[in-house]
Amino acid sequence: MSNQIVVIGSSNTDMIVKMPRIPQPGETILGGKFSTAAGGKGANQAVAAARAGGNVTFVACLGRDMFGDQALQGFQQDGIQVEHVVKDADAPSGVALIFVDEKGENSIAVASGANANLSAEDIQNAADTIASADMVLMQLEIPLATVQAAARIAADNHAKVILNPAPAQALPDELLQQVTLLTPNETEAELLTGIKVETETQAAEAARALQAKGVETVIITLGPRGAYVLSSDYEGLIPSFKVKAVDSTAAGDVFNGVLAVSLAEGLPIPDAVRLANAAAALSVTKLGAQPSAPTRQEIENFLNDKN
Repeated sequence: MSNQIVVIGSSNTDMIVKMPRIPQPGETILGGKFSTAAGGKGANQAVAAARAGGNVTFVACLGRDMFGDQALQGFQQDGIQVEHVVKDADAPSGVALIFVDEKGENSIAVASGANANLSAEDIQNAADTIASADMVLMQLEIPLATVQAAARIAADNHAKVILNPAPAQALPDELLQQVTLLTPNETEAELLTGIKVETETQAAEAARALQAKGVETVIITLGPRGAYVLSSDYEGLIPSFKVKAVDSTAAGDVFNGVLAVSLAEGLPIPDAVRLANAAAALSVTKLGAQPSAPTRQEIENFLNDKN
């Protein structure tokens, strides 16, 4: 296959404070280490896909500012096609404020900025690229109407759509019917189905409920436990890999980016998910979003060590 991946979504600059624990409301904790890193769910997934070997085009909206310029430079360094990255003169580039505790868990607040202005018109301008893609990968840090416009173009042209429904929000059935593969985590699966997802049995129940809404394949990511897969030819939990977590930021994004590339290459879904699980496991061993996305060689070396 041609391995053409179109990622449509957000780009942020992450401002990260590493600290012993995440503050409670009204609490101040001193002594945190500060750093910045490129982030945003869409950009993270685009970078992860590119480093995994995908031919990636990114569709996004940045501000005309230092953060936007830095993001664009980073995309180009990773070999990502940026002809459909637009710049908004009236809004700043998105930023995320991230607390990371000593166990690698995080708490994130996002100021969307220009991400909120990625429009259906911008999608229409990229219609030919979307229509010819092997995989169209999206998330929900951009307007829902924009996601729906892209899904319609992809579905009309038989391009496969992967939707990572994060941050969690209710979705119309019309959109779900245009999604080839949905990748919620436990929280997102519960919001979409009303089924609490704490066990493998509950994950299976939620996956079936989402399939009944028209989604072809459902993969519910379960953090360090792995991913529960429900497709036409495979059902079951594909375990993750044990690593020492430093920062879980972007683990799900890395999973989705690598999954898109693996499926575009024609890998069977269990193999594609195993590769994506390995990439996500590697990502949590490093601080930062895009800095943590591994190369394809790093993923394959990791898997070889596990065999």
